[in-house]
This record gives sequence, structure tokens and C-alpha cells, in this order.
Amino acid sequence: MIKVIITFLFLMFFNTLEAQERETILFFGDSITARYGIDSEDAFPALIQTKLDSMNYNYRSVNAGLSGETSAGGLRRVDWVLQQSVDIFVLELGGNDGLRGVDPDNTKKNLQGIIDIVQEKNPNITVILTGMEAPPNMGQDYTDAFRQVYIDLAKNNDVLFIPFILEGVAGNPELNLPDGIHPTEEGHKIVADLVWDTLAPLL
Repeated sequence: MIKVIITFLFLMFFNTLEAQERETILFFGDSITARYGIDSEDAFPALIQTKLDSMNYNYRSVNAGLSGETSAGGLRRVDWVLQQSVDIFVLELGGNDGLRGVDPDNTKKNLQGIIDIVQEKNPNITVILTGMEAPPNMGQDYTDAFRQVYIDLAKNNDVLFIPFILEGVAGNPELNLPDGIHPTEEGHKIVADLVWDTLAPLL
């Protein structure tokens, strides 16, 4: 019995040590990241982990998505998720701001605050910003201003930028759940490929 316990403790220690040695990619986002409506293994952060493992990259993909999260909520939450060591920080927020008609200036201020906190925590963290589009019913002026938020943030902070996280997915009924907003499993595969194109050169 003692031998079994010692073996168990050794394996726990080894696995913890192995996890600590792996670099971390943290996906910080809303329901798109949080895999709304589908199983966790089908969400794009999990699909990224599958790609990492298949290529023997020593990274772990952490899904820190929260359904319903706004940029303001993310700003309040980011300190908590940064209690762990993070090497690459993927920021996917703002979609709920657009759906609610939040002033783009407020969204920009909140996202800038998140980037500032991440970089203050560790200047060596690589930040990838993913853009989002506002729904067309908000009017052209709003959608233009909302789109510009991400363009300005990427330029002003010199971070890696994916202009639209749902490129190739949004608007396609076959790739979205019945709500027309959240990707299906197939939609998440396209999102994962899009993110991987930016992520892979960093590994």
C-alpha cells in the first residue's frame, strides 16, 4: 500500500513539474472562446491543443473564455487569470459590446486596459488581438467605428492582429448554431485554422 502511495505521489509531482515546464497559450474571451453550445473538446482552443500535441510542441492551451463577457468584464477579470504563468495571450473580446451597442470608445478603453495589464505583468508576453465586427443593424457609422477600435489597438500597441475572428464563419448558417452568432463544431475548426496561421510562427 505504501509503495502504491509513493508511486502515486511521484506521478503527481512529475505531472505537475511537466505542466510547469510547458509554455502557456491563454485564450481570454467570451462565448466564442468558451465554446457556447458545443462540447469543450470541439472548441477552437482545444483544437489548437490537438495541433500542438500532434506536432510535439511543448505548449498547453488554456481556455479562459466566459460566456456573456464584455470588454468591461474582461478588464475586471484579467488580473485573476494572470495568476498563472502565460507566454502567449490571445485576446478575443468585444463581441458582446457590439451586440449591446456599447460606445466603441469605451470598448477601446477597456481592451487597452487589458493589454496594459498583461504587458505590465510580463513585458515578454506575446499578445494576439482578434477583431470582431458589430452587427449591421447597428448602422454603418457604428460598425465602422467598432471595426476601427481593433485596427487602432493593434497599431498603437504593436501586437499581432487577426482582423476578424469569425472570418469565413459569420453569416454562414451551416457553420453557426441556430442563434446565428455562435460557431458550430465545423465553424470552430475554421476559427482554429485562422488562429493557427498567426500562432504557428511563434512556436
